[in-house]
Amino acid sequence: MDYTRLLLIKFQNSILSDEIESFRGAIISHLKDKDILFHNHLPEGEGLRYSYPLIQYKRINRKAAILCIGVGTEAIGKLFADSEMELTLTDRKEKFMIDNVKAYQHRIQVWESKFGYRIRKWLALNQENYEKYNRIEGLGEKTLFLENILKGNILSFAKGLNIFMDKQVECKITRLSEPSITRYKGSKLSMFDAEFSTNVSIPDYVGLGKGVSLGYGTVIKALNKSKNDHITMNL
Repeated sequence: MDYTRLLLIKFQNSILSDEIESFRGAIISHLKDKDILFHNHLPEGEGLRYSYPLIQYKRINRKAAILCIGVGTEAIGKLFADSEMELTLTDRKEKFMIDNVKAYQHRIQVWESKFGYRIRKWLALNQENYEKYNRIEGLGEKTLFLENILKGNILSFAKGLNIFMDKQVECKITRLSEPSITRYKGSKLSMFDAEFSTNVSIPDYVGLGKGVSLGYGTVIKALNKSKNDHITMNL
């Protein structure tokens, strides 16, 4: 199985947790060539690109960041065509400076062993699943319901990269927060923080579930607990 290319760009600029969408909009406005991978909108009002987002906007250690995956690593060059990158976020204009860029590769596949991960601000439930989830009484049954959704999220992520698993994907939630409410695209959705194990190798900082282009559902290895790399998501 081939390796997947990733590129993580961290900026020196701090942003608030509720400014990720504004950061995304500012990046898109800055682009002269409006590549679809930056915004996932088809031309001339034809709708949305529903494939897995290959450019994701995030907040890592309180700083703005962009994760590029697969062909997204090639498209990102268009962003830096201009030497000056002055962006307008919410009510301020600011020159964005790159702190560091990390290019790496990751083999996404099913393994014999399990890996532990943390996921933050996971939008696991759409309206239909939310109603089903609320009808479940037992905690164990609720967790199993979410585990099946998480497994589906992992498979959708892999499929979006044209990776198809040749073995059974296993997923076990080991810790789960109480759900909190966020507003996403005009709707109120429940989000969770969780720890889980799976036999699929997942690169750090990729998103699972809904809203991954805006920093929701970001995954990081459970063993990576460096205080210098704390993740905060869009609240």
